[in-house]
Amino acid sequence: MTAILEMRGVTKMYGRAAAIEDVNFSLIKGEVHAILGENGAGKSTLTKMMAGVVQPTSGTIQFDGKEIHLRTPAEAVRSGIAMVFQETSLVPSMTVAQNLFLGNEKFFNRIRGVNIAAQQFMQSLSFDVDPTLQVSALGAAKKQMVEIARAMLLEARVIVFDEPTATLTPEEKRHFFELVATLKDHGVSVIFISHALEEALQISDRITILRDGRRVVTGDTKDFDRDRIIQAMVGRELSQELYGTRKRHIRPAGERILSVENLRVGSVVKNNSFSVFKGQVTGVFGLVGSGRTETFKVVAGVIKRNYRNGGLVVLKGTPVRYRVPAPGVKGGIAYITEDRKVEGFFETMSIKANIFVGLLSKAGAGRFWLKTKEMDKLGETWVNSLQVKAVTMTAKVIELSGGNQQKVVIAKSLVQDPELIIFDEPTRGVDVGAIAEIHDIINRLADEGKAVVVISSYLPEVMQLSDRLLVTRQGKVVEEFSPLDATEEKLMYAAVH
Repeated sequence: MTAILEMRGVTKMYGRAAAIEDVNFSLIKGEVHAILGENGAGKSTLTKMMAGVVQPTSGTIQFDGKEIHLRTPAEAVRSGIAMVFQETSLVPSMTVAQNLFLGNEKFFNRIRGVNIAAQQFMQSLSFDVDPTLQVSALGAAKKQMVEIARAMLLEARVIVFDEPTATLTPEEKRHFFELVATLKDHGVSVIFISHALEEALQISDRITILRDGRRVVTGDTKDFDRDRIIQAMVGRELSQELYGTRKRHIRPAGERILSVENLRVGSVVKNNSFSVFKGQVTGVFGLVGSGRTETFKVVAGVIKRNYRNGGLVVLKGTPVRYRVPAPGVKGGIAYITEDRKVEGFFETMSIKANIFVGLLSKAGAGRFWLKTKEMDKLGETWVNSLQVKAVTMTAKVIELSGGNQQKVVIAKSLVQDPELIIFDEPTRGVDVGAIAEIHDIINRLADEGKAVVVISSYLPEVMQLSDRLLVTRQGKVVEEFSPLDATEEKLMYAAVH
């Protein structure tokens, strides 16, 4: 077995802190190699060195038997290495077709010809995305499809997928796994980073596990199971399986805090009606495009409902019509987005500044003075409370791993002391250790009497957390279940039929 890519003793230092330390890694031609680890373990840093995004402080990288020094992603692409990043790197103001061919345009281009070529290529991958749409109009799942398609179009010999399935539906995941198998058959080597351990066990040939910037173990996938992976990732036994036990008790419903009647948003949300109660976790399950996210964005004031016949939103007994998020925040609503990079934080600001912005957003225009000591104390309190892993609180949020970015977004919302907290895909791109911590936060909020909504595409998660289960289909809630008698089959049937 010949290695197409080898990394020997690579280390990446940020100041005095090592993101990656003395790691050896090899990728065999035509294999699918899964890289697993907790958030902050160094997975993204390791693969970004392969893709030319960051350069190692020490160590060597060999590609096809020759040592290479990749200074930019463009050099990596020319060498035959492409990467699909966890956070989208598409240009929002350009169309899908333009993003696909960006950097590989012909000297003379016709828009119609580019659109036709993009349409044919997307259809060959079984991706249902309109090539004429602007990327800014796409949801997270569709954006991920475009990222994957762009990497496939480059005909790279090594493709790195960083959390490629986090926002895909079960059917879309099946198509993606078929694509990976096709790549493997054509001799392309694939690196697969995922927090979905079952997916890694399903499609990979070998597994490498990182912990605290060091390689813990590398071996054939057949020698691993879920328990061994978790033990190697976290260095300890988890107290219980995250989704291994059926929910046995549900919290009683408290006061009705939210009532939605006949809500309409364009063609996405249609006559949607439901209620949310204090002291409970209300789970919302539905496939991508079922209107679940758009519904709660209307509640929070992120998007507007139809001006005429748009329905009614009643918060704490009072009809409300928020056109922007600010009055929703003052009214006690926190919406924690599924797309943290675009909507969740200010990437060039520090951790403490992002958290403090959350407090300022509730204070509004009445707060003129910025107290540095107050910001430091607030940041330290929430960093410790949510166990955000960072060198310092002055670190920029964009420098953190995905899971720690998510914790900062949660802290920025919880600092507002909301009464209704809406979590949209709260554990997307989050490792098993951080998932347990975020679930604890959600349960603690409900135990404190808060009204909590959890929108999730992952059935075991929504079943484990929820006291009530709402299923959305074609723009509205179609069924309600109790988690005591709900099954994955019942929920999925309600979501698709």
